[in-house]
Amino acid sequence: MYLQKLNITGFKNYSQAEFLFSEKINCFVGNNAVGKTNLLDAIHYLSFCKSGFTSLDAQNIRHGDDFFAIHGHYQRGHDTPDLVQCILKKNQRKRFLINKKEYERLADHIGYIPLVMISPYDRDLINDGSELRRKYIDSVLSQFDKFYLDDLIQYNKALFQRNALLKLFGEQHSFDAVMLETWDEQMIRLGEQIFNKRKAFLEQFIPLVQEYFSFLSNGSESVDIKYISQCREISYREAFNGALQKDRAAQYCTMGVHKDDLEFILDDYAVKKFGSQGQQKSFVIAVKLAQFEYTRRVKGFKPILLLDDVFDKLDDLRVSQLIRLVSENSFGQVFITDTSRERIISIFDSMDIDHKIFSIPVPLV
Repeated sequence: MYLQKLNITGFKNYSQAEFLFSEKINCFVGNNAVGKTNLLDAIHYLSFCKSGFTSLDAQNIRHGDDFFAIHGHYQRGHDTPDLVQCILKKNQRKRFLINKKEYERLADHIGYIPLVMISPYDRDLINDGSELRRKYIDSVLSQFDKFYLDDLIQYNKALFQRNALLKLFGEQHSFDAVMLETWDEQMIRLGEQIFNKRKAFLEQFIPLVQEYFSFLSNGSESVDIKYISQCREISYREAFNGALQKDRAAQYCTMGVHKDDLEFILDDYAVKKFGSQGQQKSFVIAVKLAQFEYTRRVKGFKPILLLDDVFDKLDDLRVSQLIRLVSENSFGQVFITDTSRERIISIFDSMDIDHKIFSIPVPLV
C-alpha cells in the first residue's frame, strides 16, 4: 500500500496544498519551521486518526481558519484506490471517513494503513519516564491485537476504581475487603493477559532491534532491551496480593502492569546514562525499524515509513547505512524531511531508485 496523492486544507501552516507522490521515496527539503514535519503529521493523521505531535486536534487548524481537512488517496495492489479523509471543524467532533463512509469508532481504522514514524522526539523513549515506554509497547500491540487494546482499556478502568476505593478507605480510616476484591480480580486477570502479551511481543521484537542496530553501527556495538516487571519472578496473583498492605498505606495501587518499564542497554551500559546523542538516536531508529519489520510480518505488507530529520546527530556511515537500508525492496514507500537539499541530491545521485524531491514551502507558479 502507498499514498498516491495528498490534499490538505487549513492544516497547521498550510492554506491549501496538493502532492503527487512516488511509490518509493519522497523527500521534503527546506529550512527549519517551513512546514516539512507538518506534511508528515498530515500523513500520520490518515493512519492513526490523530497527530503524532499534538494532543489537541483543534490546535492543528490553521490560524484564522474554521476547519482543517486531510484527504489521502491510497493504492493497494491493483485494487481501486481508497480515499481516506479526516475533517475537523471548530467546536465539532472529528470526522474520519474511508471511501466517503464515516467510521462509527476511530479505533476501527487503526491498523488499516500501517505506518511507522521516526522523529527527533523518539529520544524521549530513552530519556523520559516509564509511562512513555509502556505507551509505546501498547501502541504497537494495539495495531494488531484488538483484544489487547480492549484488555488495556478495561484494566485502566479497574485501576481507576481500585485507586478511588483505596483513597476513600484512607480518608475514612476504614477498609472493605469485599468491595476491593471485585477490582482485584479484574486487575489480576487482565494484568496477567497484558503481561503475557507484552512478554511474547518483546521476545520477537528485541532480536529485530539488535539486528538493525548492528547494521546501523556496522557491527561495532551491541544492544539489548530488558523488560522490567514486578511479576517476572513470581505469579501475577501472588505479587498483586502481596502488595495489599503497601497499597493501603500509599492509597493507590503500587503493583501491576501499569508499573512496567523497559531498560535500553548499549554494550552492557544504560543508554540513558552513557549513550552519546548519536548512539541514542541510532538506538531509537533501530527500535522503530524493528517496529516496521514486525508490522510487515504481521500485516503481510509493507507499512509507510516517515523519517523526520533523522540525519541530524548521525555520522556519515550511519546516514549511508540507513538510506541504503530503506532503499531495499523490504521497505515500501518512505517520506523523508531534511534541511539540506544538497545532501538529499547527493545521496540519491548515487542510487538508482525511484524518488521525488519537494521544496518546502512549495514554490509559487
